[in-house]
Amino acid sequence: MAAHDLQASARKQDEGSAVSVHGLRRRYGERTVINGLNLHIARGEFVALLGESGCGKTTLLRALSGLDAIDGGRIDGPKQPAVVFQEPRLIPWDSLGRNVSLGIDERNGKALARAALEEVGLGDRIDDWPRNLSGGQAQRVALARALVREPRLLLLDEPFAALDALTRIRMHALVRQLVDRHRPGVLLVTHDVDEAILLADRVLVMRAGAIAGEYAVSHEAGRNRAHPEAQALREHLLAELGVAVAA
Repeated sequence: MAAHDLQASARKQDEGSAVSVHGLRRRYGERTVINGLNLHIARGEFVALLGESGCGKTTLLRALSGLDAIDGGRIDGPKQPAVVFQEPRLIPWDSLGRNVSLGIDERNGKALARAALEEVGLGDRIDDWPRNLSGGQAQRVALARALVREPRLLLLDEPFAALDALTRIRMHALVRQLVDRHRPGVLLVTHDVDEAILLADRVLVMRAGAIAGEYAVSHEAGRNRAHPEAQALREHLLAELGVAVAA
């Protein structure tokens, strides 16, 4: 590992823990979906989670978010982390400002909502309504709502999957910028290998309810898809996921 990567890793560790998972178990009836999973994400660290459908990715995210109970093990993290889902899940009868400030003291809510919306380029739309937004704009509001409380842990459940290609590129840049500014620990669940390499400091591969592989992503590989390290990592991750790469 290069010296600058070691220094970046040390800085992340110094910022403290966003979440630690110890021996997590989760069952649905007789079927064990997650068994003995361990995971640590530091504050300021961006982790992407890949895996085939049914391997337990969403189950893990729901457990971390508090939406699902667990059957064993321990999660040391915030009780209510911020979550952004594939759908924006905005309240249609509330303004954008009220959507972002939901649950915040009314004395500070509007000012905080305006600042959060300005960060995502929608500061002038605070009194607008969700029905007037494009898909990408709605996801920006969802991001503003997630980050307005300065969360310790941010969970992203395929938030770009429904967006067109150009909007996804813009959202990738925005998310990276916001995470660098607010420094939450991030877990991104995705099926997109290129997206994982672009955004994450570390990529995990999940298989049969456990972490089967873990890969650091250097700054050079993450910012340049043509970099040899990025190409090699992409091929390795695709192979891990059972996808053959044409020669």
